[in-house]
Amino acid sequence: MGNELDFHGNIRTPDIRMLYDMKEVLYDREWLDRASNVELYYMYRDLYKDESNLEKMKEHNLRYDITVIPPRMLGREYVKTAGHYHPYVPGTELSYTEVYQVLEGKATYLLQKQEGDLITDVMVYNAEAGDCIVIPPNYGHITINATGDTLKMANWVARDFSSVYGPIKELSGAAYYLLVDGFITNPDYGEVPPIRSRETMDYPEFGLSSGEDMYDLVDDMDKLAFLTRPQDYTSAFKEIVGK
Repeated sequence: MGNELDFHGNIRTPDIRMLYDMKEVLYDREWLDRASNVELYYMYRDLYKDESNLEKMKEHNLRYDITVIPPRMLGREYVKTAGHYHPYVPGTELSYTEVYQVLEGKATYLLQKQEGDLITDVMVYNAEAGDCIVIPPNYGHITINATGDTLKMANWVARDFSSVYGPIKELSGAAYYLLVDGFITNPDYGEVPPIRSRETMDYPEFGLSSGEDMYDLVDDMDKLAFLTRPQDYTSAFKEIVGK
């Protein structure tokens, strides 16, 4: 009962990610062998203020979610999400995209691009409350809470696909782990590029500005078309990636 979320008067219960759900992607296996199967984070999916908002979301094939990640150490590693990629938009070689906004706390977002068997780019953003992070096409991503405070973040994403967890799970996590002493490479990947540290930014073309609640785009959902039609925004994504 204590994990319910009140979203504009709508009381929602979460899907819960348990520690043992994450066993394949954690760094500290010795710690894991001794650990109990505790709750790690909470996912509140398909949130809306009212039925008219829900109809707009369905019309545009979008979904608004909130994830809450309390602070915790997973042995030597900071608590994180399982990590995933997105499937390709049918008829293209570009995956569906996503946008996050930090609502409370601070987040570390690690984005990695896989081409064939190689990771060709790794970007890290450190985001604070109000900041937005757009996940470009063909990037997998994980979120890390490397603080002592609870992280609460929202996302907009296409509502009719399933995230692709297999590639990250098969390689024991993302290309880098974030430990107390900093990032270290995941040896299962072999050679990986160095991390590119990126600054958070506004995305005016998408109606996204730091400090402005991105849920309000429910009233201007054409701004979110980049989530379902990334092929129409390749120049914007090239600028976001910065290389």
